[in-house]
Amino acid sequence: MNNIENLNNKEAIDKLKSLVNEIMVCLFCTDLKTDDGATCRPMNAIKVCDQGNIWFFSEKLSDKNKAIAADKEVQLFFSHPGKNSYLIVNGEAAIILDKTTIEELWIPDAKIWFKEGKEDPNISIIKVKPTSAYYWDTDGNRMINILKMAASVITGTNLITGKEGEITV
Repeated sequence: MNNIENLNNKEAIDKLKSLVNEIMVCLFCTDLKTDDGATCRPMNAIKVCDQGNIWFFSEKLSDKNKAIAADKEVQLFFSHPGKNSYLIVNGEAAIILDKTTIEELWIPDAKIWFKEGKEDPNISIIKVKPTSAYYWDTDGNRMINILKMAASVITGTNLITGKEGEITV
């Protein structure tokens, strides 16, 4: 990929929304100072708001929430190999217990983890405010890119195209 496209403001937020909505599941990492991978867990993003914050549901008493209370720095790794779309977000996490926010962000799928729905006493929201982000987004689907790769080997020209760059919110 040779098309670097650093994005700012609305363009950056739109790209962030697009990638998070497309991929949804990320590895949500806390305790970054230990750097051992044991504090990364799959999480389903609820949404990206117009300010560029990424929102998640979480259990109030989870190890993740305890880690965030001790150190708000987190990393999110989004990956969609089928579409060759990838996103890394560094950010600051905050635990939100506000019932109005829970009500606004509630999705029916969350009932899998919160049996009592949006009234579940163990529900909390995590808001991640990105401090930096980087993305890679290849044009075309996996099959097309496999064909492009084969053609690239034959012709000696890289036919795989896409974009990458920083996202500054």
